Amino acid sequence: MPRRKKYADEDEAGKITDYGSIISQICDEKGIAKDKVIETIEAALAAAYKKDYGKRGQNIKAVFNEKNGAAEFYLVKEVVDETTREFPIEEADDADMADKADKMDKTDGVDKKEKKKPVELPPVEDEEERLPRYNSERDLTVPEAKKIKKGAKVGDVIELKLEMKKDYGRVAAQTAKQVIIQRIREAERDAMFEEYKDKEGQVISGVVQRVEGRNVFIDLGKSVGVLFPSEQIESERCRIGQRVKVYVAKVESGSKGPGISLSRIHPLMIQKLFELEVPEIFAGTVEIKAIAREAGGRSKIAVASNEEGIDPIGSCVGQKGTRVMAVIDELGGEKIDIVLWDEDASKFIAAALSPAKVLNVEINEEERSAKVQVPDDQLSLAIGKKGQNVRLAAKLTGWKIDILGVKADGETVEAAEAELEAENPEAPADKVEEEAKAVAEEMAEKPKEDKK
Repeated sequence: MPRRKKYADEDEAGKITDYGSIISQICDEKGIAKDKVIETIEAALAAAYKKDYGKRGQNIKAVFNEKNGAAEFYLVKEVVDETTREFPIEEADDADMADKADKMDKTDGVDKKEKKKPVELPPVEDEEERLPRYNSERDLTVPEAKKIKKGAKVGDVIELKLEMKKDYGRVAAQTAKQVIIQRIREAERDAMFEEYKDKEGQVISGVVQRVEGRNVFIDLGKSVGVLFPSEQIESERCRIGQRVKVYVAKVESGSKGPGISLSRIHPLMIQKLFELEVPEIFAGTVEIKAIAREAGGRSKIAVASNEEGIDPIGSCVGQKGTRVMAVIDELGGEKIDIVLWDEDASKFIAAALSPAKVLNVEINEEERSAKVQVPDDQLSLAIGKKGQNVRLAAKLTGWKIDILGVKADGETVEAAEAELEAENPEAPADKVEEEAKAVAEEMAEKPKEDKK
């Protein structure tokens, strides 16, 4: 028969000697701190010792030596007095009588009438005001403590060394095993939660693990996140094994690990993708001032430069459009308009309505509204399909926008209105969409020559 392979951390007798390397291996595999593993081992040893050699109510502490695997045990007691503990001295006789009554109750010679007699219990005091009872196994009075440690006072913790034991029963060993498994799992969950909590608000890569109904589960490496239907792009369909970038919207602690909610439609996802593709944005020389997004359709971003000589739009577009195309491809072909941010509201509104050409912008500061004049042949372009362009411009700027078409003879025709409250940039503009749709259908019926 082949001989059993002898590992480096086992001696000739088959006993593990290199505990440090084993602990380090557990830390690397589970991604938890070394202190947590040692703390778990000490808790397991203390539980096993108490199971076989301890008493009920005792607080036993174990100190583990990772070099030789030895452990020292201590009985931990707290110094207390009448202000911190309840001393049931006067009730001792009643307690003895209660114990005797319990023993008599188990015998056959008990009077059945007395067994049925109700026991009068003292009124229960408020739990907040009641002090914990004194327990000689975990508490010490001040005189007792001074015999062990000079100058002991209330609140001190005294550790009494216990006899070292090496032989444990099956139940104690099973208890230690369960403590280690439970503590390691808890530490692993906490480590994963902290890791992904730090990634909240960032874009990370993952692989589609499975699709259940409309919910998509994405493997993020150490954990699995959920992409709910409300956070998915409508026109997008995920395939198992597909690698996608997702926005970490929310991370919550759960019993089975961190609950990670993902998103593909969050407006900040565009900002994070541009930070990955555009070094100027990541460095802070180019800043994204505002974002308006209708996921799967079109998005508008307003950019500005914090340093002279840097073109913010050119930096985002990249050479031959490579940078912006990388973001568009990641979002499944979603169109992205990059406009120049300006402190002047009229210039900013005019830029936000691109690619339409704007003739004039009249703003009303009090109502936070603007009337925009565009050439008659640019009217449908300014409005956009189903009012999308003017609606996104309103969300981007935070202004209510009225579109006015100017004919060749100078006559103006009010075409569409977009409303956006600055306090709620995500508010839907149903009225805008209905009016814009009607205008778009009307413009579609005109000959192409008139549009030109």
